[in-house]
Amino acid sequence: MYFAECLIRRLPKQEAPTNRVYKALADPTRRRILALLRERPMTAGELASQFELAWPTMSGHFAVLREAGLVATERSGTTLTYRVNQTVLQEALMALMDMLGVDPTERPA
Repeated sequence: MYFAECLIRRLPKQEAPTNRVYKALADPTRRRILALLRERPMTAGELASQFELAWPTMSGHFAVLREAGLVATERSGTTLTYRVNQTVLQEALMALMDMLGVDPTERPA
């Protein structure tokens, strides 16, 4: 979390949405949620069953991910299904690479 907060403070020209993405990615639980969703879309209940956290805590993590645009939801009755929004994640990574002067077409040595 400290790294993300430092990064956000050093990026005054970055737009607020990008800062929300970095803040969302700073938490290991939210990164694990994204990793699970990379496999397939999952309902809130399926995701929550993978963690030993109270439902209000999980709901808070889902809200942060939605606010950052990292996940999209689809409602079917009372069931919410989450999926990764890869476009937002790719844009945030490209912005970070641009800030650090990393050429995405170059292979590491």
